[in-house]
Amino acid sequence: MTILIRGGTVVNADRAFRADVLTEGDKIVAVGDNLEAPAHATVVDAGGQYVMPGGIDPHTHMQLSFMGTVTADDFYTGTAAGLAGGTTTIIDFVIPDPKQRLMDAFHTWRGWAEKAAADYTFHVAVTWWDESVHEDMGTLVRHHGVNSFKHFMAYKNAIMADDETLVNSFRRALELGAIPTVHAENGELVYQLQRELLAKGIRGPEAHPLSRPPAVEAEAANRAIAIAGVLGTPVYIVHVSCAESLDAIARARARGQRVYGEALAGHLVIDDSVYRHPDPEVARAYVMSPPFRSSHHQTALWQGLQGGNLHTTATDHCTFCAGQKGMGADDFTRIPNGCGGVEERMAVVWDAGVNTGRLSPSEFVKITSTNAAQIFNIYPRKGSVSVGADADIVVWDPQGTRTISAATQHSKGDFNVFEGRTVRGIPTHTVAAGKLVYADGDLRAERGAGRYVERPAFTSST
Repeated sequence: MTILIRGGTVVNADRAFRADVLTEGDKIVAVGDNLEAPAHATVVDAGGQYVMPGGIDPHTHMQLSFMGTVTADDFYTGTAAGLAGGTTTIIDFVIPDPKQRLMDAFHTWRGWAEKAAADYTFHVAVTWWDESVHEDMGTLVRHHGVNSFKHFMAYKNAIMADDETLVNSFRRALELGAIPTVHAENGELVYQLQRELLAKGIRGPEAHPLSRPPAVEAEAANRAIAIAGVLGTPVYIVHVSCAESLDAIARARARGQRVYGEALAGHLVIDDSVYRHPDPEVARAYVMSPPFRSSHHQTALWQGLQGGNLHTTATDHCTFCAGQKGMGADDFTRIPNGCGGVEERMAVVWDAGVNTGRLSPSEFVKITSTNAAQIFNIYPRKGSVSVGADADIVVWDPQGTRTISAATQHSKGDFNVFEGRTVRGIPTHTVAAGKLVYADGDLRAERGAGRYVERPAFTSST
């Protein structure tokens, strides 16, 4: 397929300029003034609009089996929803069971993802340690294009990695030229606080944020950063939700340590009052970890993005429906953790960031696409509108509006955490791998069209 995007303003992370964009097959082949359209080309009129790299969501969970149930979105429905919102690549998570070989879990996830409508790649979680994990990490990096490994410091008695595992895995990642990522919450503290709240009879969703206060997240972030600092490895902190964790990242970066931080769209605009909603079903729908925080933390997260101590925006897209969330109706610790957002992230961040003056359009591109591509070593194939890059492009109408609702979303979840929010700045067209997959509200996602993206290792010592 050949596509000419005509008359728009190209916005990359470094600059914005007026240009046409021509794609041939799955690549961008020309960016310039007054490009000629071949006779067979599809022409997209981008007059008055921005032409930006397709979004990269570096944190999703499609088809995840978690807390006794499976997410509503699989790799097809979740990536299709992403395409409707301008996201053309996801980085999902392979999460082995305790004592499961990493390679076995990886092949399972690869099989599930074959139905994806958009490009995908994986972080692989290290949930335990022995010589087989050491071996499999090497196989994944050298032969399967994995260059990042996830560590859950939460979820005791399930997938939590203890300090010994963190040290061994971080050291191995450094040897291989891979980057460790961490879910920073002190799992032991969470467990003890949960037990105390239940003993006091506080069993509803209002207890969820009480069991995971900012100090619990900050302690784990500081510990992960300290371990990485001693070993000399970079580290990426996922879903930073509070000022205290951001402070830990900022201090480390001021010392010259390579620490990267990720913010979720939800954490930027939603506060913890949702857990006190009079309808318990609604309150349960917002249960995710870390939880939504009070408003001053949102201000801090925006400052982190503006100041360069937070680098990416993500969603932690992990959709559970009301019936699934109802498993924890009498015990908040049994509510499956997770919310959606892969379709809404870019519009929410644009509306709350660019429209308020917090971000420029180029800074928006950095935190929704380019920085993720660079941190995870797929730039400039991804994250850039430039000759030779993948033809993953979103045409963005800065004046277009939509009101977000579960009734109109493409995700299979039955709730939307941004319900009723009207955003200004929306995609009109999405091009993925050179195909026009979304056009003025018409989603043309194809099951199985997504490609697995291998990510090369960084410089390694072995």
